[in-house]
Amino acid sequence: MYQLLLAVCINGDPALCMDRRLPLGEEMNMMRCMREGLVHAQKWADDHPDLELRSWRCITPGKAPKPLEDFAVEEIGDGVFVHRGRHAIPAPANLNDTSNIGFVIGEEGVAVIDAGGSAAVARAVLFHIRERTDLPVTHLILTHMHPDHVLGAQVFRDAGATVIGHRKLDRALKARAQTYMDNLRRLVGDEGFEGSAIISPDEGVEDTREIDLGGRILRLEAHPTAHTDNDLTVLDEKTGLWFLGDLLFAEHTPALDGSITGWTARMAALSDREVKGVIPGHGPAPLDWPDGLAPMQRYLASVTAQVRAAIALGTPMAETVRSVGEEHRGDWLLFDEFHPRNVTSAYKELEWE
Repeated sequence: MYQLLLAVCINGDPALCMDRRLPLGEEMNMMRCMREGLVHAQKWADDHPDLELRSWRCITPGKAPKPLEDFAVEEIGDGVFVHRGRHAIPAPANLNDTSNIGFVIGEEGVAVIDAGGSAAVARAVLFHIRERTDLPVTHLILTHMHPDHVLGAQVFRDAGATVIGHRKLDRALKARAQTYMDNLRRLVGDEGFEGSAIISPDEGVEDTREIDLGGRILRLEAHPTAHTDNDLTVLDEKTGLWFLGDLLFAEHTPALDGSITGWTARMAALSDREVKGVIPGHGPAPLDWPDGLAPMQRYLASVTAQVRAAIALGTPMAETVRSVGEEHRGDWLLFDEFHPRNVTSAYKELEWE
């Protein structure tokens, strides 16, 4: 049996492309697939006028990947659930299940906070939602642009969710979509990556916004440039649990893609908020607040001070990257993968002070 793997784009936008698998029946062989594939692909495209067909190819269905069999979700508050992502580099064995994902169940609907790093991860989350409720998934809230948080978004849009992010999220995603898609497909593999996509949010948050799930208010807050320039947080007012996305890292080395001074200032400004607990983008949840912030604050302050000192001495960036922050190596996982990038970004920012 063979199937068609279609590459399609939403409204013809090459930055918003994805794969769709089209079964062709048990009797289909490779010769017939090659001969008849275009007809089947074009018929499918005619039935989906909002999607533009870019290419097609014949594939065997293969064996379904099973790395998500141990996928777990924990209820950390009344109606608030979290899946804890792995501390790992994206790979076929983990399907980019490398960030935390949450969902909140109200009386009328469900909101999902972040979509995971692939469609397979998102489908696993949706399965756990359906185990607990048959209420509609009304909202998908994306905390920022990074692919481990957004690539499963199409699964939730297909389920009926309105996709919401920071007002700058759409621009950020479109600028990086092709790079994200190419890199993650290479790391995860074609089969595991199938259905994953970069999609534009339906709505953007300028400052704050409230979402009513029925007897349950979520407060969304857009932040100035910090971890990225499109960080968004979600507070469940009923439980006092606060989803911080990657404004907060625990155990996993922080990843700087915005401004180290902005990140430091923003977290200091948020540290006096009174909440029951916080959910970081990576690491255990919930954490106490602001105690859970302290390790990351120490790390960012140390990198900032050491990079400034290196710049003052005229130390070249390459040498600074090799020497700064080595005393933190034992404090964080994936240190070699993320710390050098942080020092590089900090140097490029701070040399212009």
